[in-house]
Amino acid sequence: MKAATIHELKEELQKTSVAKLLEINLRLARFKKENKELLTYLLFEENDESAYVQGVKAEINFHFSEITMDNNLYLVKKSLRKILRHTNKYMRYSGLKTTEIELLLHFCLQLKLSAIPIHKSVALANLYDMQLKKIKKIIPTFHEDLQHDYEKQLSKLTTQNF
Repeated sequence: MKAATIHELKEELQKTSVAKLLEINLRLARFKKENKELLTYLLFEENDESAYVQGVKAEINFHFSEITMDNNLYLVKKSLRKILRHTNKYMRYSGLKTTEIELLLHFCLQLKLSAIPIHKSVALANLYDMQLKKIKKIIPTFHEDLQHDYEKQLSKLTTQNF
């Protein structure tokens, strides 16, 4: 089955009644957890973005606390990728650059604070460096005052050893 384009879907949804739209949304929510999470964000959390960001940061902190610091770097890498995958998913739900940069900065800060030896593994170092590159790419899109604040936070991440 070939999926319709966004334009085609938009045209068809505009013709659809409210009751039918409600039925479609509930049916979508039943099929995938990600659809249900997105609907939850749009209906309940979109109006209070700062609370949403704080909730995601708390979840990131919780996942970092669950990482076991044994000598098995494979499990550490796997856990970090999982945390980053969830973080990226939450950034997509919001779609706001401020949320994206806040969550990326928090992820990098928690990674530094966790005392995970990121420079002992090329994969971990690359993972961390890619997040820093993403942050550096987003910063110029903000107003000058916000740019300065975020650059200060970024410089703390890159210069300090925790």
